[in-house]
Amino acid sequence: RTNLFYYGSGNPAPWNETMRPGDNKWTMTIFGRDIDTGEAKFGYQKTPHDEWDYAGVNVMMLSEQKDKTGKLRKLLTHPDRNGIVYTLDREDGTLISADKLDDTVNWVKQVDLKTGIPVRDPEFATRMDHKATEICPSAMGYHNQGHDSYDPEKQLFYMGINHICMDWDPFM
Repeated sequence: RTNLFYYGSGNPAPWNETMRPGDNKWTMTIFGRDIDTGEAKFGYQKTPHDEWDYAGVNVMMLSEQKDKTGKLRKLLTHPDRNGIVYTLDREDGTLISADKLDDTVNWVKQVDLKTGIPVRDPEFATRMDHKATEICPSAMGYHNQGHDSYDPEKQLFYMGINHICMDWDPFM
């Protein structure tokens, strides 16, 4: 109905984040592309400068639900390996929500819904001069490659999640 197809791009490389400064634009991005032309209608980068190998290519669930004002919207919901469940308007890519799958997700304090940018917690960064412990989620992610579903009658999402954290011990 939107004449778009949706997919996610993977993580940047090399995994050592000190070797690739910047946001590494277009990695870790949910794209909506025109089926006929291939033109990107929108792209939302979930984890700029991903330093944990969260690779955001997993399932995109489509639904139609009412927003807080009662307006019916076409939505795309993506539970990411980074521990955040993102919901976007699938017609224009507007970020609707970005909620932690679990209270233990700690690499990020929150996602700023106005800018879409994650507010990171530097304690759980993977830089070379810092040993981080109990980074949640691990590189495996809180959500990986399992298939999820949406029940439109119950208006519920069903998804499998992991609860695995990791330590980061930098070395040359």
